[in-house]
Amino acid sequence: MSFSILGLGTAVPPHSMSQVEAAELASQVICQTEEQSHLLAALYRLAGVTNRYTVLPHRMALEWLPKPDATATGEPDRAGGTSLGPTTGERMQFYAEHAATLAQQAAQRAIDEAAIDPRQISHLVTVCCTGFSSPGVDVDLMCNLGLRPTVQRVHVGFMGCHGTINGLRAAHAITTADSAARVLLCAVELCSLHYRFQWDPERIVANALFADGAAAIVAGGEATPVGGWGVAATGSCLLPDSQDAMTWLIGDHGFEMTLSNRVPDLIHAHVRPWLTEWLGNHGHTLESIGSWAIHPGGPRVLSAVEEALALPKGSTAVSREVLREFGNMSSATVLFILERFRRANAAHPCVAIAFGPGLMAEAALFE
Repeated sequence: MSFSILGLGTAVPPHSMSQVEAAELASQVICQTEEQSHLLAALYRLAGVTNRYTVLPHRMALEWLPKPDATATGEPDRAGGTSLGPTTGERMQFYAEHAATLAQQAAQRAIDEAAIDPRQISHLVTVCCTGFSSPGVDVDLMCNLGLRPTVQRVHVGFMGCHGTINGLRAAHAITTADSAARVLLCAVELCSLHYRFQWDPERIVANALFADGAAAIVAGGEATPVGGWGVAATGSCLLPDSQDAMTWLIGDHGFEMTLSNRVPDLIHAHVRPWLTEWLGNHGHTLESIGSWAIHPGGPRVLSAVEEALALPKGSTAVSREVLREFGNMSSATVLFILERFRRANAAHPCVAIAFGPGLMAEAALFE
């Protein structure tokens, strides 16, 4: 063992909205017929979300709509005469304004729990798939947290909901190579910046699920994990015939997600054989795993994993709680789940799993 979580912190933005309020707003912004409103309300109810947080007040969604008389006056609106909302450039301005502050809150909490001087941090790993700026969150963290100017950086970008597990893989490699290393890993996601302003049932599912949040850990190369939370191994698998099942593309009006209804079926069919072989290579079986930190891509994804792995009842309870209380915060979400497991002293070993575009499955084994 050469990786131990020394501290973990999470943070959410100041603005929150219930799922009922979010559905009402979405109906105003997106729906043009009563049939669309009914379908949208059903999609929001089935999302498994009760509350979510965002860096921006939701009233801004109404402000971003074109004015009713824009066409009549011949004046272009912010979205170029359409109801697509802000351009990608405008959305990235909001990202540059808000991402670093949220990331700093989570990172500071992780450093405080680790009880170390920020200048002891030797490596910084940042994770994000919802925004770009450079110099960006990594440099802001260096300056605002008091890290040394010589800290070594790695950025995991645009990999989707499993990005933090890729970040854990990088941190694990660093601490394996240098047991004296102190790694700060920080994932920050502002999913609400990519709100879809037009009717499209596939993309409205993303509107109903995603939210904003940040999470961070401080890791060290201790031989014995602090509190039993150390990464022993990571694994990765591209599911067969799945490249079109989930995509994440940069459009003119935000990043665009496609999410096929095939995703749960693909996970159900392929995740068990892969995990069985991977765990076996590390001396474990599905039955020997004490707890499962499964990224809540949505209720159907959680159910697909439960059924495929024949997990004991309640195995995804914490994942469902996090989804319900915070929404899907993309890559940051799995650390919110791990935070609850650590506080509850959950059974070991623990496996964290997340899925992203590809369709790719990523896993981390904690012992």
